[in-house]
Amino acid sequence: MSNVGMIIEERPADIGNFMVGRLLPFRGKRTVGPYIFIDHMGPAKLSDTQNIDVPPHPHIGLSTLTYLFEGSMMHRDSLGTEVEIQPGAVNWMTAGRGVVHSERTPEYLRHSDKSLHGLQIWVAMPRELEDAEPSFQHVEAKDIPYWEEGEVTFRLIAGTAFGRRSPVSVYSRQFFLEIHSTSEQQLRIGQELFGESGLYILQGSIESDGHTYTPKQILVAKDTSLCTFTIHADTTIYIFGGEPFPEERHIYWNFVSSSREKIAAAKQRWLEQRFDPVPGETEFVLLPDQGNRPV
Repeated sequence: MSNVGMIIEERPADIGNFMVGRLLPFRGKRTVGPYIFIDHMGPAKLSDTQNIDVPPHPHIGLSTLTYLFEGSMMHRDSLGTEVEIQPGAVNWMTAGRGVVHSERTPEYLRHSDKSLHGLQIWVAMPRELEDAEPSFQHVEAKDIPYWEEGEVTFRLIAGTAFGRRSPVSVYSRQFFLEIHSTSEQQLRIGQELFGESGLYILQGSIESDGHTYTPKQILVAKDTSLCTFTIHADTTIYIFGGEPFPEERHIYWNFVSSSREKIAAAKQRWLEQRFDPVPGETEFVLLPDQGNRPV
């Protein structure tokens, strides 16, 4: 019997001036562990007149995890953070009670050809921490745990697995792993995982119970402890998940919470522009109800 309980295909989504492939949330599976939102950005080739410009927009009740494969993006937030995200590094912004940020092409790349490819992820926070003070953490690629087992390489981007811990400051039991193989291998990693798990194929393919799976889809395991599959040569996958929360999480636009009342209050706060602003930014994204598409 196959351990693949659900297959979630990428769906196109417009985030304002850029098309992405949306993976989570999905109507049949809103979360995988604490992971509540995943967008696959690109791969996109941008000309010297095309740039990424996502103006300031708010979040509550989540941590954002930005992980790039190619390209660069400038992150600015209401905490005063200004940092360039480059491939392999982790941007971990915790919204808590509320934070505002913008994402733009760095100034030095705005008039040249460029590329962008990566993942934008939201991780829901435990209910008791949803009103925590916002914070920001940037972890360089060299500081992400990396190891090799034969011709298979591993990176533990967030959480705990394989007896290792990522320096990214997560708030619940979870894991986010990158696995790459240069040759065909059978992997048995279920004993290292816990809670719920999803497997995203970035490139290449894997085989499970006689079925071959290819990129742009998430495979959700029926039983994380039974996570066994064949990874084909030149394949890169991401395995993520962890312990699910006992309470349902609600999403409106960029707001995530166990409480609909908190989301309603955040909506009103943004309407009245009572979130802290991003220093040096004057633009902002309107609520969807005001005519803008959600960021």
